[in-house]
Amino acid sequence: MSEQEIIGKGTWIDKLAHELLEREKSLGRNTDVLRVESGLGASGIPHIGSLGDAVRAYGVKLALENLGYKSELIAYSDDLDGLRKIPEGMKDFGLEEHIAKPVSLIPDPYGEHDSYGMHMSSILLEGLEKVGIKYEFRRAKETYEKGLLKDQIHTILQNSTKIGDKIAELVGQEKYQKYLPYFPVCAQCNRLYTAEAIEYIADEKKVKYRCHDVEIGGKKVKGCCYEGEADITKDLGKLAWKVEFAARWAAFDIRFEAYGKDIMDSVKVNDWVADEILQFPHPHHVKYEMFLDKGGKKISKSLGNVLTAQRWMEFGSPKSILLLLYKRITGARELGLEDIPSLMGEYNELEDIYFGRIKVDNPAKLTKSKGLYEYVNLLNPPKQASTHVNYRLLVELSKIFKEDRKDRVMKKLLDYGVIKNPEPEIEELIEIAGNYSDEFDEQEKTEIDLDETAKKALRILVEKLGGDEEPEDIQNTIYQIAKSNDVQPKDFFKILYQIILGTSRGPKIGPFISDIGRKQVAKTISEYV
Repeated sequence: MSEQEIIGKGTWIDKLAHELLEREKSLGRNTDVLRVESGLGASGIPHIGSLGDAVRAYGVKLALENLGYKSELIAYSDDLDGLRKIPEGMKDFGLEEHIAKPVSLIPDPYGEHDSYGMHMSSILLEGLEKVGIKYEFRRAKETYEKGLLKDQIHTILQNSTKIGDKIAELVGQEKYQKYLPYFPVCAQCNRLYTAEAIEYIADEKKVKYRCHDVEIGGKKVKGCCYEGEADITKDLGKLAWKVEFAARWAAFDIRFEAYGKDIMDSVKVNDWVADEILQFPHPHHVKYEMFLDKGGKKISKSLGNVLTAQRWMEFGSPKSILLLLYKRITGARELGLEDIPSLMGEYNELEDIYFGRIKVDNPAKLTKSKGLYEYVNLLNPPKQASTHVNYRLLVELSKIFKEDRKDRVMKKLLDYGVIKNPEPEIEELIEIAGNYSDEFDEQEKTEIDLDETAKKALRILVEKLGGDEEPEDIQNTIYQIAKSNDVQPKDFFKILYQIILGTSRGPKIGPFISDIGRKQVAKTISEYV
């Protein structure tokens, strides 16, 4: 890649921002403020994928600002969405009676917020704040109550026949050829999906509906049989997903929104509705793959395999989450807490590249690495590098020292010469690495390419370490085994660091092995030979 081809800071985020700007220029639209949007699901416990939607949108906002444009992130909570399923772990909260009701009309089971929906939104908002994301928060309930979408709703309902036919054509769903793409909240039972709109009285801006039985998530939900009218300008109700994004984009003047492949059909229809019905060019998009758990299943609120930002930050830094989300946007990937050690190490490596401690000869790779580091620091990088301590080293030391952990691990770091002075940041690292050590006994095995010579030397070391007689000087024993078996000592030490710590360097290996326990280290090494 030549210097001329590098856009902004050389990352996919800059490329997206550049594409967005080129599109806006071709459309001839005003670029005084470029708003990006992220939808926040409020019907279940928000996971790290939900957080990723907002974090990545914020990255695009930062890139636009870096290119000289004003930009804002709107975090929109869909808290008028109806409750379709009870999330795993919440079966005992008496939520069955609230199925099909808007989540903003369901009491918070924990008694902390004004509704179930706000409770769920607050978990995600807290996660965003912990990683440093700034946003303008908007709620669906308030948006509809204030009539902010009333013009778009009116236009959509006037064109409902045309839209119903197009939905059938684009995605094969025939439901909206029979019913309007709008759900009033039933005035009698407060349910959303049971109240199906059958007629729009345009001059009165009212929808006629009847509340009847429906099937949601494979279960029958009883309607109350009420028939009534709802005023779209003041009564509570919401547009169907197939058209609601378009209404929001037009009302809020949204220029960018990413989406997961699970809602591709909705985005396809909404783009058409925005362009053809509302006469508002749809926002620039990027499609991202969903995070999967280590079993290959989509991380999902209803499945209960939820990994929240708060859970992640018990073990990893906010920077490790941002690195995970800013590394790339395409391609599905399996995700678990066991990824934290490698991401913590990867952040340190990026910082070393940024401050010139690690040399990178490829100019494009150097620009991209530095750019990624800056985005992980939300385009406000520190003036100097932090003191680096290998996370896996802290995990191993935390396994040894459970009492007075912070003081004793800190002393070992000083003894090893890893740090020169105790620092509050290192105390925080010891705490989260200690949490990881307490929670997970086994670290993920590092893949190492070993030839037979190295394996032979390792087998001899396993015998020495695993025997009843303790070597007087482990450091010298390792050195002599390497020399006697035609392995370069520096290469042998590197292999041991990779096996024990998952990195190519660390503290002086002999004392470190003594601290961990030579028989424990022998057991770990034996898995490789």
